[in-house]
Amino acid sequence: MSDYRRWTSEEEQYIRDHWKTQSDAEMATALKRMEGAVRAKRRELRCSPQKTWTPEEERYLEDHWGTVSIPGIAKTLERTVSAIKVRAERLGLGGVLDSGDYVTFNQLMLTLTDNSQSYSYQMESWVRRRGFPIHTKRVDKCVWRVVYLDEFWKWAEQHRSFIDFSKLEPLALGKEPDWVPEQRKKDFQAFALQRKDPWTPDEDSRLKMLLKQHKYGYVELSEILRRSEGAIVRRCNDLGLKERPVRADNHGKASVWTDADYQALADGIRHGDSYPVIGKAVGRSEKAVRGKVYFTYLTEDADKIRTMLKDGPWGFGAPEPTVRQGFNLSRTRTEVRKNLSVLDALL
Repeated sequence: MSDYRRWTSEEEQYIRDHWKTQSDAEMATALKRMEGAVRAKRRELRCSPQKTWTPEEERYLEDHWGTVSIPGIAKTLERTVSAIKVRAERLGLGGVLDSGDYVTFNQLMLTLTDNSQSYSYQMESWVRRRGFPIHTKRVDKCVWRVVYLDEFWKWAEQHRSFIDFSKLEPLALGKEPDWVPEQRKKDFQAFALQRKDPWTPDEDSRLKMLLKQHKYGYVELSEILRRSEGAIVRRCNDLGLKERPVRADNHGKASVWTDADYQALADGIRHGDSYPVIGKAVGRSEKAVRGKVYFTYLTEDADKIRTMLKDGPWGFGAPEPTVRQGFNLSRTRTEVRKNLSVLDALL
């Protein structure tokens, strides 16, 4: 007897005609097959007594659909994989990854990013460092990382400065919270002020041409090229350029921050405004704004600052600096006082 030969239509029909009156062993003898092979073929042909589903079994299926593999559910309920899939369809559970309550992690990343981020970066920066809510679902033997949309929106509201909502098409993830359209508009405005896409060869040529004129500082170059001051610094380093923007002339500019400036800074961070937008509101460069932010909260992460600041005035919830941070800040303050003393003597 051999179980490796193909099953003929006559053999399959024999099983259909006799499975109710003969045992697997008897049919195996008649067909000159192994009993195990006959049993497997009988189940494949669905020639088995119908086992009634109990409410407890259906509840288990509903509770574990998508979180336990289908073979795992079948093993627990002592049913075939086909039976599990048929029952899930009849219960209206839908496809494991077709639920409107969540999307796969990869789908979400393609929606929110420009596809330039590596998977390892996403796992480190989004998940480990910022606590991005991610879950696993199982389909047959495959494991998928998925994100529940209600959890995503709660997380996104706390990390709105980290996400560029201008890349998220309206309603791409279904119904959006009320704050999302306004944040999308702000991110579009921020992009209009400062681009975040890769530098082009034409931009590189323009940067080199402007630097060779030796009359533009970082602020002017930022406005001309629509790039952040930090992006310009990095691009100069990447291109190995010897020319650098001219030093800014701060004479005649207001150096003292007023209460109104601090209020605008605090409100801007609370409302999810970018640093360039806040800089325009207070009449200062992005670099100056970032410096003031770090000087007070020891970080430039606007999402972290928003959590510390809450509804209080500027400086509310600011952390105490470490010894090393305190040394650096003290050195900065000393340098500022020295410069002010020199300026006072000149005046």
